[in-house]
Amino acid sequence: MIAALFPIIGEVIKRVLPNKDKQVEAQSKLNSMMLDGSFKEFEKQADIIIAEAQSEHKLTAQWRPITMLVFVIIIANNYLVYPYLSLFWIEAPLLELPPDLWQLLKIGLGGYVVGRSGEKIAQVFKK
Repeated sequence: MIAALFPIIGEVIKRVLPNKDKQVEAQSKLNSMMLDGSFKEFEKQADIIIAEAQSEHKLTAQWRPITMLVFVIIIANNYLVYPYLSLFWIEAPLLELPPDLWQLLKIGLGGYVVGRSGEKIAQVFKK
């Protein structure tokens, strides 16, 4: 399945990295990861996410999106709501953001994107 994502990842590299040298370097690292089997780990993770998303149990299928929405609410509170409330309310609620929250958010979003992409590619292969 990851092999099917390879062209998509290559296209993302081209769009994200405008510098041709950086594109070649990233593509080279991607190729070496493909050859040495590093993508097997990602493939296993994607399979887990797809299985969860296709689960008949609503909580199992929805826990990742719910978690991401909670993170969005915290971020929206701290960077959109709090600055305005603090102008009028001295004790406006500010939610503390542990540094690991950002890492978890990156992992969660990455897993969600890979899972959704894998799900769509799996549907194409079924046809």
